[in-house]
Amino acid sequence: MISDDLARHLHDRATHGESLSEDEWKQLKDWYAFQDSAESSLLDLTVTGATLATLQAHIDVALTQLTTVTKRIQEVYAENIVLRSDIAALRRQLASRSIPQPA
Repeated sequence: MISDDLARHLHDRATHGESLSEDEWKQLKDWYAFQDSAESSLLDLTVTGATLATLQAHIDVALTQLTTVTKRIQEVYAENIVLRSDIAALRRQLASRSIPQPA
């Protein structure tokens, strides 16, 4: 199963008329089917009550989403560390240059 972010990106591309590869279409259709199933399950919960299996499926989906978001936060954090280091190096370079004095 692809991440929600990737699926939303593919959905956005498809709805804006961009072409998708055969594999991307399959991934998007699978994601649509999963979303439909999750929605149907949710609607069934309000009508017939929740089963343990249905609740576990919802928990699994939430954990998958949480894992994806956590991974992205870690990636952004690592990128920020690199950027802060680059900024510090640029500031050191700038500070080491002689500043012309007015005459």
